[in-house]
Amino acid sequence: MKENDRRRSLLSVLAEELAIAVSDELEQAFRTHHRLVFRTAYRITGNAADAEDVLQTVFLRLVRRGTATYAVENIVENQESYLRRAAINAALDVVRSRQANPTAELHDLPVEIAQDDAGDLRRALGRALAQLKPRAAEIFTLRFLEGFSNPEIAHMLGISQVLVAVIVHRTRQQLRKELGSYLGDKS
Repeated sequence: MKENDRRRSLLSVLAEELAIAVSDELEQAFRTHHRLVFRTAYRITGNAADAEDVLQTVFLRLVRRGTATYAVENIVENQESYLRRAAINAALDVVRSRQANPTAELHDLPVEIAQDDAGDLRRALGRALAQLKPRAAEIFTLRFLEGFSNPEIAHMLGISQVLVAVIVHRTRQQLRKELGSYLGDKS
């Protein structure tokens, strides 16, 4: 294939991507819930840039599911719950990918020790959450980072309150073990 043919193919693919018509329903879902998705992602990643990537990923996945209208209509009954869960899963993917491809952070200015400790704890919690099974990480995030009660989580996920309580308990035990050094080895 000639270089010009490859360029035309690439350009035609890009033009098709840009030509996707975003439905009014998807636009309304974005306007209504983009803060929720960003906030949820930020709580997990601890990083505004990563949270922006998660926000973009969540809504691009809706667009790419076929037609945007179809995707939004299928989640219209519980958009908030669906988008929160999608943000949690995408944010956990970001944390996991960071572990697989670690990067060094550059600090321009000295930071107080207490802030470093909090940042270290946040990163350690992110790594520990990334090691959990997806359902456990999702429930833990909904419970302790998003502030939902066990009955609310059970309703959102379509599972029993008892199962939510068991998963929360087991997840807390596992996280205590993994974060023992930050908790003063009280576990």
